[in-house]
Amino acid sequence: MDQRPSETSYSYSTFNQFPPPPPTTPPKTNGKSIASLVLGILSIVIPYVGFILGIVAIVFASLSFKEIKRKGEQGKGLSIAGLVCGIIGTAVYGVIIVLAIIAFVIFAAATPDIYGTF
Repeated sequence: MDQRPSETSYSYSTFNQFPPPPPTTPPKTNGKSIASLVLGILSIVIPYVGFILGIVAIVFASLSFKEIKRKGEQGKGLSIAGLVCGIIGTAVYGVIIVLAIIAFVIFAAATPDIYGTF
């Protein structure tokens, strides 16, 4: 076998004269969107404190929407889920707290004043 270049009409050319580019990293997930999802879920699960956690989840979700749009990060779905869970948790426990206050007022008004007779 002869290792000398043959005299063919074509020449070997290299298509890749440059090294391949490094692999691109995906955009990172926004931390506030993760926090809004966690707090939104906790606002549904934890009674009475869930009202405050739901409000915090709504705030984190709105802040993360702005950051995602500005920085081009991922996590929009997490923010939406955190916002929805936060709204549901706040609404549910808001209604429960209002009903508890109404029941307390009605019960307090229905009890006789035992100390006023002395």
